[in-house]
Amino acid sequence: MSSHVLKRWEPENTSFWEQTGARIANRNLWISIPALMLAFSVWMLWSVVVVNLDKAGFQLSKNQMFWLTALPALSGATLRIFYSFLVPIFGGRKWTAISTASLLIPALGMGFALRDPSTSFPTLLILALLCGLGGGNFSSSMSNISFFFPKAKKGLATGLNAGIGNLGVSLVQFVVPVVISMGLLGAMGGEPQQYVKDGVEKSIWLQNAGFVWVPFIIAASLAAWFGMNDIADAKASFADQAVIFKRKHNWLMCWLYVGTFGSFIGFSAGLAMLTKSQFPGINPTAYAFLGPLVGALARPLGGWVSDKLGGARVTLWTFAGMIAAVFGVLHYLPQGGQGGDFYGFLAMFILLFALTGIGNGSTFRMIPVIFLTERQREAKGRGEKAEKQAVVDASKEAAAVLGFSGAIGAYGGFFIPKSFGTSIDLTGGVDGALFCFIAFYLSCMAITWWYYARKQALMPC
Repeated sequence: MSSHVLKRWEPENTSFWEQTGARIANRNLWISIPALMLAFSVWMLWSVVVVNLDKAGFQLSKNQMFWLTALPALSGATLRIFYSFLVPIFGGRKWTAISTASLLIPALGMGFALRDPSTSFPTLLILALLCGLGGGNFSSSMSNISFFFPKAKKGLATGLNAGIGNLGVSLVQFVVPVVISMGLLGAMGGEPQQYVKDGVEKSIWLQNAGFVWVPFIIAASLAAWFGMNDIADAKASFADQAVIFKRKHNWLMCWLYVGTFGSFIGFSAGLAMLTKSQFPGINPTAYAFLGPLVGALARPLGGWVSDKLGGARVTLWTFAGMIAAVFGVLHYLPQGGQGGDFYGFLAMFILLFALTGIGNGSTFRMIPVIFLTERQREAKGRGEKAEKQAVVDASKEAAAVLGFSGAIGAYGGFFIPKSFGTSIDLTGGVDGALFCFIAFYLSCMAITWWYYARKQALMPC
């Protein structure tokens, strides 16, 4: 058996955790985090590339550009469904290294394709779909990290992994506008494209948006391969994990995670285009990174506070705050092309992003607690062996649910940008989409209160 495989792993055993477990778990976490950050950066590449395509000579319609921003979320969410179950089959170390290395495909592909403005729209669509490889990585990464930490520390650990990983969304929206403005790679990067602004000819190296990530992806893949571990007890077939589809709480938590993470990734993908459509005089790339940055930083806070106060309570109040923030966005939007306050609009969206981050952390704190409690209730009174097995089974189920709910939640990245576009087509504004979001958040509040947060809740957590 490889030296990277941990034959004994008992994070709930205090002496084992203090002597051996904490050091190994933290090493795996701190290798996982930058790998996941790169995955999010590649996943959201099109959200910032698309607003610069015209400068590089690409002639696309608004509808085509909306498709390019929405498709990575669609493919990423779908891949997450499969990635949710792969860590127990392949092992966390192997799969983290392989899935991180796969990001080279869209990064290099976009680098070469964006050098030539005659690249066909179908080719760009394929590259947008391939960026979904980055989205898929989240589910396997969260599933893997959940195995390493004891129940009392899962909230902070998964919050750090996801929260700092989510910073990749903000990172890509900050880095890409900088690197495409300079000949970063010299002759290797290819010739710049020329465009005219205010009567002055300027250069843009749009291909750098893809090429800049390549060395970092290679480094992260090697770090995962040589520095991470596989857990022998975490091995499970797809059939073993498929039991989650029979668990009611799997589907309830998927619904709640659509409300938190679906909102985070959907607003991240759609905010730049929304800003461009509602406030034409504003440069969206100057502000687009702020919301995802705040949301990502808030996620570990959500996990930490939930460790102290309980995930359900934090989730309930988070959805209440999100409803208030959406009403705030509605208040500051221009009506019929008149009025509106961009800075009020931006402030409400930053608040909304912060709340989605907190909710992401609190919902992922709820999942391991729910499944451990449920399995322990079933094992109660059946002896020590059954109780130990309950902990192992709960870890496997919770890991699968973390991944699967992450997959379902990610579809928000497709539906939110498309709902903005559909609302504009049907009504001339985005108010209709925002009122739909409010109704959905109300349903999330009701589910959280009834099943998890009230005094006589079925599964208090």
